[in-house]
Amino acid sequence: MLTDVTFVHWPYDPSEVAGLLPAGTTPDVHDGAAYVGLVAFRMRSHGEFLETNVRTYTIDRRGRRGVQFLTMEADRLPWVLAARAATLPYRWARMSLTRDGHIVRYESRRRWPGPRGLGSRLTVEVGGPTEGGALDHFLTARWRLHHRIPGLTVAVGLTHERWPLHSADLVELHEDLVAGTGLRAPSGPPVSVLYSPGTAGRLGLPRV
Repeated sequence: MLTDVTFVHWPYDPSEVAGLLPAGTTPDVHDGAAYVGLVAFRMRSHGEFLETNVRTYTIDRRGRRGVQFLTMEADRLPWVLAARAATLPYRWARMSLTRDGHIVRYESRRRWPGPRGLGSRLTVEVGGPTEGGALDHFLTARWRLHHRIPGLTVAVGLTHERWPLHSADLVELHEDLVAGTGLRAPSGPPVSVLYSPGTAGRLGLPRV
């Protein structure tokens, strides 16, 4: 179960993200632009922990659309170690999530592996429910993960209900996680800020 999810996205030229994608995939674009997202949330799975990830969007040779995670910061070390053993790009971080009415604040600071100290401070004011437009669904309605294991790129199904979306206003954002992936830092304000109270989901089996 993912709860208190905030999505913040910027457009990028597809050529900027292409070099970070696994073999056999290319950037998935909307109106000619690729997108990079900073996504912060609380995860309830065998306990509870916080996560902030940087992600972009992919399409493979079979036309399957997916997500490519560029970094996945989490504050539960055993989870991080297990996920890293599966070659997922998890890092252990010191994190917090607080809520005061409609104001939600997330903080993350990387502990291991380095570079230490990379992180984000994100505050949003949550608005009312929204059906969302075409871009909102392009960014959130993702049903698989593309992932590189030694010698092979696989697609892993992501099963979840459609996200219940709310509008959100950005109150504060300081982050260097995006640039820490090898991308240039975002050059302007995000073009999309969304919030979701959450939904249940699970991963499927890898498929070639």
